[in-house]
Amino acid sequence: MATPVIELENLEVRLGNQLILKRLTGSFSGRAIGLLGPNGAGKSTLINTLLGFLTPSTGTARIFGMDVRRQAKEARGLVGYMPENDSFIAGMSGVRFVRLMAELAGLPPQQALERAHEAFFWVGLGEVRYRKIGTYSLGMKQMAKLAQAIAHGPKLLFLDEPTNGLDPPARQRMIQLIQEIRDRGDLHLILSSHLLRDVEDCCDEVLILKDGRVAAFCNLEEERRANRRFLELETRGADAAFVGDVEGLGCEAAWSGNGKIKLVLPDGVEVRQLYELAAARQVQIRRLNHKRDSLEDIFLKAMEGANGSL
Repeated sequence: MATPVIELENLEVRLGNQLILKRLTGSFSGRAIGLLGPNGAGKSTLINTLLGFLTPSTGTARIFGMDVRRQAKEARGLVGYMPENDSFIAGMSGVRFVRLMAELAGLPPQQALERAHEAFFWVGLGEVRYRKIGTYSLGMKQMAKLAQAIAHGPKLLFLDEPTNGLDPPARQRMIQLIQEIRDRGDLHLILSSHLLRDVEDCCDEVLILKDGRVAAFCNLEEERRANRRFLELETRGADAAFVGDVEGLGCEAAWSGNGKIKLVLPDGVEVRQLYELAAARQVQIRRLNHKRDSLEDIFLKAMEGANGSL
C-alpha cells in the first residue's frame, strides 16, 4: 500500500494563547489536493506546520511518512514551496536567485544552475532570466516563484495563492502550468486558494477548513462521476404511467406533477432509453440537465454545516 502524501494525527497548533488548528486527523493521497476555507480558517497555519515553520502543540503531521517534528529536515527536502507573498532578493537576477534556492534545497551548484535555467524556460521567462527580479512585473514574479519551487525536483509542491493578482491571460497560463505539473505524475501538489475556480480546474481532492477544523473532504472526480447519473427532466405530457416506465428501468424518480422529473440513472441505463420511453408514451422531453454540485455548492454546504471530521 502506497504511503499517504499527508497524514494528520490529532494535530493542534497554538499561536500565543489562541488555538488555531484543532485536532485535525486524516490521510490524503490525491495527486492534486485543494485547500479551501474562509480567512482565519487555518489554511496558512496548516501549510506552515507541514513545512516545519510552526511546531504542533499536540499531535503530529507526516509527509510521505516523515514526521514533521522529528524528521523536519528530511521532510523539507521533499517539498517545494511557492509562497503567497514575495520573498525575493531584489538585486539578484532571476536565474541566480532560483539557483540559490535550488542549492539551499540540496542540489550541487552546477546542477542547481542547470535546473534554474530549465525552470525559467519552462515557465516562459527564459528571455528575462538575467534581469534583476526587482524589475519584474507581478506576473513575472509569480512565474519566478513557481520556478524556484520546482527547480530542485520536489515530490510535493505547495502552491499558496498562485494566481493572486494576475490578469486573465497570466492566470490562464499559471493554471495551465499547474495542470501540466499535475498531469506529469511525478509529484503531488497542494493548492491553497480563495478562488474556487482555480481549485476546481486543478485539483482532484479538496480539503475544506472552518474555524481550525475539517469542515469537509471530498474527491471531486467521484463527485463528478456520481453527478453525471443525476438528471433533471422538464417534460410535457408526463404522467404516472411514464414515471412508472422510468422506474421500471431501475431509476429512482421523483415526479412533481408539473412536468418536472428528477431521477438517478443506475449503471447500464442510458439517456437514449428515456427518450425511447417518452416517444412510446407521446411525452416530450423539452429539457434534460445533468445536475452537478459545483465546488461552490460543496463549499457553501461545508460552511453551513457543523464542524466536521474525516
